[in-house]
Amino acid sequence: MDLKKLSEKVGLEEDEYIELLELFIEISTVDIIKLENAVGTENAEEAEKVAHSLKGASASLGLTEIAEIARLIENRASKKSIYESITLVASIKEKIKTIEQFMSG
Repeated sequence: MDLKKLSEKVGLEEDEYIELLELFIEISTVDIIKLENAVGTENAEEAEKVAHSLKGASASLGLTEIAEIARLIENRASKKSIYESITLVASIKEKIKTIEQFMSG
């Protein structure tokens, strides 16, 4: 993960980017729990809302893989078809965990 390149991509200084990335990790950890609950209870409306939020936040930080997965979940939820979205949620969770480990390592 190249923080300098990512920060330049979104037009921020590296230290500002790191602050926002730390905030993203903190907020997205809560959002992932909400998303897991929404998908688990087949609450498509809540899943769509949380996925949309994750999509926007990750895209604004240049985290395109997370944004794309969140977009897929949002799309499924908007069609009331969140069946099997739990694997996508797990994928986002793993990517965020990887970023978190990178930041603390």
